[in-house]
Amino acid sequence: MTLPKFIITMQGYFRLGQVNQHKDLLKPGDSCLGGGYYHFDYISNRIILDRSSYDFGKPKWHLLEVLKVPSVYRDLRLVYYYDDGREFYVSQELQIEYYD
Repeated sequence: MTLPKFIITMQGYFRLGQVNQHKDLLKPGDSCLGGGYYHFDYISNRIILDRSSYDFGKPKWHLLEVLKVPSVYRDLRLVYYYDDGREFYVSQELQIEYYD
């Protein structure tokens, strides 16, 4: 059963998609810094990220300075919600680079 999942790679790439397992989002040679689940909040123009990957654990945002995001998501803010209710405003805390 596919679910909306995301990962961040050691190289700083943000990947998301409808997959069975988080590892399905990896490309050859990638290392993963964690992941979780996502949904789109079109009202507030955000991608809401939460929970953790069964394969890789919670995202290790602190290991990144730059997050590389597909340009199709350029106008959406990224927010990660921890299990304890804390919010991490990815779009404000990390430098975002867009790629095609």
